[in-house]
Amino acid sequence: MFRKADSYHKCRPVGDLDAPDGDNTETFPLSSDNESRELTDGFHLLVDALKLNGIETIFTLPGIPITDLTRLAQAQGMRVISFRHEQHAGNAAAAAGYLTQKPGICLTVSAPGFLNGLTALANATTNCFPMILISGSSEREIVDLQQGDYEEMDQLAIAKPLCKAAYRVLHAQDIGIGIARAIRSALSGRPGGVYLDLPAKLFAQTMEAEAGRKSLVKVVDPAPRQIPAPEAVRRALAVLKGAKRPLILLGKGAAYAQADAEIRALIEKTGIPYLPMSMAKGLLPDTHAQSASAARSYVLAEADVVMLIGARLNWLLSHGKGKTWGAPNAKQFIQIDISPTEMDSNVPIAAPLVGDVGSCVSALLAGIEAGWAKPPTDWTAAIAERKDKNLTKMAETLAKNPSPMNFHSALGAIREIVKERPDIIVVNEGANTLDFARSIVDMYEPRKRLDVGTWGIMGIGMGFSVAAAVTTGKPVIAIEGDSAFGFSGMEVETICRYNLPVCVVVFNNNGVYKGTDVNPRGGDAAPTVFVKNARYELLMQAFGGVGVLAKTPDELSRAIKEALASGKPTLINAIIDETAGTESGRITNLNPQSAAKKK
Repeated sequence: MFRKADSYHKCRPVGDLDAPDGDNTETFPLSSDNESRELTDGFHLLVDALKLNGIETIFTLPGIPITDLTRLAQAQGMRVISFRHEQHAGNAAAAAGYLTQKPGICLTVSAPGFLNGLTALANATTNCFPMILISGSSEREIVDLQQGDYEEMDQLAIAKPLCKAAYRVLHAQDIGIGIARAIRSALSGRPGGVYLDLPAKLFAQTMEAEAGRKSLVKVVDPAPRQIPAPEAVRRALAVLKGAKRPLILLGKGAAYAQADAEIRALIEKTGIPYLPMSMAKGLLPDTHAQSASAARSYVLAEADVVMLIGARLNWLLSHGKGKTWGAPNAKQFIQIDISPTEMDSNVPIAAPLVGDVGSCVSALLAGIEAGWAKPPTDWTAAIAERKDKNLTKMAETLAKNPSPMNFHSALGAIREIVKERPDIIVVNEGANTLDFARSIVDMYEPRKRLDVGTWGIMGIGMGFSVAAAVTTGKPVIAIEGDSAFGFSGMEVETICRYNLPVCVVVFNNNGVYKGTDVNPRGGDAAPTVFVKNARYELLMQAFGGVGVLAKTPDELSRAIKEALASGKPTLINAIIDETAGTESGRITNLNPQSAAKKK
């Protein structure tokens, strides 16, 4: 943890935090002849280092004694967003990194606070979100001898396996370098999470102000473009040109790259059908003629050449093999990735294209000569036929109005609102709530959909929502399963405290997957069943926000539109038929018991 040190208060008393912005020093007498010099300390150097690098927001949970640091950061013009749990502050930092291409900063106290933030750090690394977790820690000499300090823990050793890089700063004059290394590590190559360990004594250390200013580092070009090799580009184009049934698959790495115009130009110039992963939705509108989302199973199984742009062949894509992908060894893969070790991770990659997404896509565009042959019409016509069939079936399902609502009818109402307001950011988590929303709610603009990502982790909802509202200023609709909402629901107080334009929609079906399980022995409720007819909307009302109970699509639609018009924090308790869900959503194969039943 950070301890209040007498030297810190001598250098800058807490009561003096309202000094003019930029006045980070205090004058101290050095001798009897009143010679004086300006000093600064570790607290100010950390804030100055962050600000120098354009980082303006800290996500945190204050507590003794990092409260002083958060006060100082706020007084120096940074935005400090404090949460009710460090994991959600960490999730907010990760989402902020994804949206801004600057590392999101999460600040925690030591040991338990650090551990609470560690889940978010590991998740950020897995999803390639740039984030820095900064935690105070016990003194090294006490930790290393295991002498039993308050909240003693070797945090650096614990963090190392779970993040991209981990550093410790022991001297105030190295804070600038420590922040610079953390920023560059978080952003360069494949982005990810970085841990920065700052022991308590560091913050009380003082040094001459001028020397302190010179010790700070403004990072230049932290994520330099990585240009693909010309022969790699030619190889990829040759494979693509020989395809009879080509497919482009977009991952969230493509969205993070912010090479939106280039990606759209490549798809439209080649005429190749594309399939976006969930957080890549909106790079091109989901209603685009070349979108193959409504024929996903067909195109994955039948394509003969698949180009991956910012996507990995992990479990979300069945590792590039198995029934999902049709006949074994019937495909060639082209993969664009900034990490060369990603190639051949599951299947052979015929044309690896190593570099940043923007540079690789631009190189491919430059190599597509006039008269490039677009995909055969029998391929595009077959996709269009299946799309039309599936979209017609979906429209018929969405047109129904069952009572109580099911997932389709409730999401159908949200679908129309997002169509009217494509600038809205959608945050989505749950099991059925996530799976149905991905296929029902169309997205029209890039980086407007945030969800559970690679790990499928629950609990990201409120942290991601806060980050989206804070970093973009846009309205947010958080589509939450009632189970998923429970992980971070107390953060609605945070949303109210900062008066953020977030509308939380809780799909309340009384339990995990369904609310219908029964304990065969009587007594306790079944493990998947919640309190029946819970009044989630009253939680938002308790903190001064708007709470609404919605039982029909019309009521849901009206409540969301009112929330968007007012900009007030709102929670809508959307009552869903408790029998409507399915076990494990669409990953039933990962549930051992359900998988065994299928055999």
